[in-house]
Amino acid sequence: MKIKISAWFVENESGAKLNRPELFRLLELAEEGDAILIEQIDRITRLSESDWQKLKSIIIGNKLKIVSMDLPTSYNFAKSTDEFQTRILEAINSMMLDILAATARKDYIDRRRRQSEGVKKAKSQGKYKGRPENIELQRKIESLLNDRKSYNHIQDMLSCSRHTISKVSKRLKEHQESENNKSIA
Repeated sequence: MKIKISAWFVENESGAKLNRPELFRLLELAEEGDAILIEQIDRITRLSESDWQKLKSIIIGNKLKIVSMDLPTSYNFAKSTDEFQTRILEAINSMMLDILAATARKDYIDRRRRQSEGVKKAKSQGKYKGRPENIELQRKIESLLNDRKSYNHIQDMLSCSRHTISKVSKRLKEHQESENNKSIA
């Protein structure tokens, strides 16, 4: 289509999250009238309705256009010179974009539900054990917790999640309580 591509952006965050650094970097650098070329609508949004409306308002506010391979009418933006045709295409694309965004969100939710159901079924049949625990990491966390280090410090030092630290902390407290109960009895 003989359109110049100004920059490439690769986002590693899920389209189900509004907070995506590369997307917002793109939105900051884009100039009025630029097009955001994406492979599929679900690459830019699997967002909830409210988050999608926030993102869409930023895109519209910056006067950017979305061109997507799964939204054929969006290609016509690049060719249109007629004001009437442009306005009609904007209205059609806006509606189609909302439909595809809603479909992407529904697919995302359905996939997560089916995965959860599959895991639950496999667990009930004893076929799913989950991810094996990282014993070495848990020992390090336990040691740092015993040294009264903060969750933030442990998280930064070991590059682990707060959930993992919390799980180890809970297990430590339960162990300490059972030891206390033994010494009392």
